[in-house]
Amino acid sequence: MKSAGSAGPPPGPARPEFWRSPLRGPWLTAVFGLVLLFGITVLFVTGLLSYAAYNPDLAAVNDQTPDKGWLGFYLFSWPTSPYWLYRLTQGVHVTLGVVLVPVLLAKLWSVIPKLFEWPPIRSVSHAVDRLSLLLLVGGAGFEFVTGILNVQLHYIFPGSFYTLHFYGAWVFIGAFVVHVTFRLPRALRALRRRLGEPAAGTEEAAGLVAPRPAAPTISRRGALAMVGLGSVALLVVTAGQSIGGWWRQTALLAPHGRDPGSGPNGFQVNKTATSVGIRPSDVGPAWRLTVRGPGRQVDLTYRQLLTMTQHEAALPIACVEGWSTTDQQWSGVRLTDLAALVGLGVRTPEVLVESVQRGGSFRSAVLRDNQVRDSRSLLALRVNGATLSPDHGYPARIIVPGAPGVHNTKWVTRLTFGEPA
Repeated sequence: MKSAGSAGPPPGPARPEFWRSPLRGPWLTAVFGLVLLFGITVLFVTGLLSYAAYNPDLAAVNDQTPDKGWLGFYLFSWPTSPYWLYRLTQGVHVTLGVVLVPVLLAKLWSVIPKLFEWPPIRSVSHAVDRLSLLLLVGGAGFEFVTGILNVQLHYIFPGSFYTLHFYGAWVFIGAFVVHVTFRLPRALRALRRRLGEPAAGTEEAAGLVAPRPAAPTISRRGALAMVGLGSVALLVVTAGQSIGGWWRQTALLAPHGRDPGSGPNGFQVNKTATSVGIRPSDVGPAWRLTVRGPGRQVDLTYRQLLTMTQHEAALPIACVEGWSTTDQQWSGVRLTDLAALVGLGVRTPEVLVESVQRGGSFRSAVLRDNQVRDSRSLLALRVNGATLSPDHGYPARIIVPGAPGVHNTKWVTRLTFGEPA
């Protein structure tokens, strides 16, 4: 009579013969794994850069992930040059994340028999390995799903996207590092076997080779080509939102429902004036810009701002969802000139920017001193030779080189220089 511990696996996916695909094996899994090793590393690095771009260590209003602790060890002052830096890093982050979806699904398909291993736990070390696998698969699914939903502006998950995606990324990357540490040597050995796979049941087969494979309907090279074509197709319908201009028409997976129209203000927006509760009275003749400094305050009308020296800067708008515009020609008053009105000289400090926006996140933001001092940083009043439209922030908005879109605050009503935010 067999003991419970020596009993065979129950009927179903726990039995090796349940899996019949002749394609599965260490070689195919290794190919997908190495592609993901490179791709996920780039995703993680660009994700860290995206987080740093918000200058979350500067002020509480910039940080959507409270209690990050040592997870913010790497933060640095986000630069203003090159001015297209955030557009590049976030465009790569989002586009690559979408492009890797077929590879991720193929990798999960290739190792699915391992998820049903029997017995589920054989030892303490095996339990740790299984836990890391659970965190790896769960973390990958969570990060990719929440990221793609964010790209589509579809916030059906509970809580803040920033908080969920940030902490989820650290859990996932921890499991990813453990997995790579233990699996990379085996993957490299599998690649040296070329297209050949070891016999089922051997140690080298790693439980992936079917003991009774069905007749093949596609080769392993064909499977790789199919996955590759899927990724190329997603690249074609995604990358245009980061390139901008005419190429945006090819971005079928870009956020929709925000028709920018034509003319000088005819470029992409996320938040419209209506969507965040901007009323005509908020930005009408009674609107004032309040500029505060240490012990001083100045209130300016729209007409007074127009009489100040106007400067121009050709800068894009780039957002966390991965979309960006081409360079737009902005004109307005330099932030340093506004700081001078309240007695601040060339060593202009950081500034708290506040909007009349009532709802949604990032109603205010703090810009670091290096951002304020850049000669291209403006309180913009016009774009491409025309007055700002309501959706682009009339009567005044911030435009700063290299800053995330949400830090180019629209419908600005107050600037506070050099005081704690």
